[in-house]
Amino acid sequence: MTEPDTCPDPGTRRDPGTHHDPSATEAMSAGSPRPLVEIEDVHKSFGDLPVLKGCSLTVARSEVCVLVGPSGSGKSTLLRCINQLERPTAGFVRIDGELQGLAPEPLADGRWQRLSEKQIAAQRARIGMVFQRFHLFPHLTALGNVMEAPVQVLRLPREQARDRALELLDRVGLADRADHYPSELSGGQQQRVAIARALAMDPELMLFDEPTSALDPELVAEVLSVLRDLARDGMTMIVVTHELGFAREVADQVVFMDDGRIIEAGAPQQVIADPRSPRLREFLASVL
Repeated sequence: MTEPDTCPDPGTRRDPGTHHDPSATEAMSAGSPRPLVEIEDVHKSFGDLPVLKGCSLTVARSEVCVLVGPSGSGKSTLLRCINQLERPTAGFVRIDGELQGLAPEPLADGRWQRLSEKQIAAQRARIGMVFQRFHLFPHLTALGNVMEAPVQVLRLPREQARDRALELLDRVGLADRADHYPSELSGGQQQRVAIARALAMDPELMLFDEPTSALDPELVAEVLSVLRDLARDGMTMIVVTHELGFAREVADQVVFMDDGRIIEAGAPQQVIADPRSPRLREFLASVL
């Protein structure tokens, strides 16, 4: 029998739920719906370099949460911890109440048992992620890229997957580009195919890691338009972006990060228009 995969430093893995914000507990007891995303005191270090330093955040279902802050502040790492592309050094992530990457209860000795790769893949399938770079399969058409995961992972019949892929390409404005290969598409079109590909898995949550940063300025608007449409349709989204106009217009919650910490969070009219922290005021002065 193999030894269970457990967290290397059990002392940093507190019992989830024992250190909640009291206001959050009161809201839950009052009958408020459970947040779709709960991030509790997440730390992440790469060797001796701490990148996340105790981040806690909740995102409600159908909410758009926009993460802003200087480069290197930990925004992308936090997204990758949510999607289990990085394993937190400490702290917990829950999606719809389900602990991510760990068994629901600790072992008798207090250590937290890591889920199997198959179990983690099943959890990850509930989350769509779109990166800065498009990562499309160059040998597949736009249609083929969107069909691939439903056929290979969800085992959908090809005709059903094809019909769904065509619907999604139409949704992102690319119905007339279904038979084009990535090399025949602009950067903005490739990113919209990447969004359609993520949506093909019917995710509960979409994560966007600076989806417009690799695009020429004239192509940014077409990708942001797709994100606006998703927001109107009620998709829960966490978006890392430098597009503060988009954050002001679409976000329900804006989160400012710096040096691995969440410095300020709230509605855009408060965080962007009336920031409280000197560091956020300094950041906004440099980008607006």
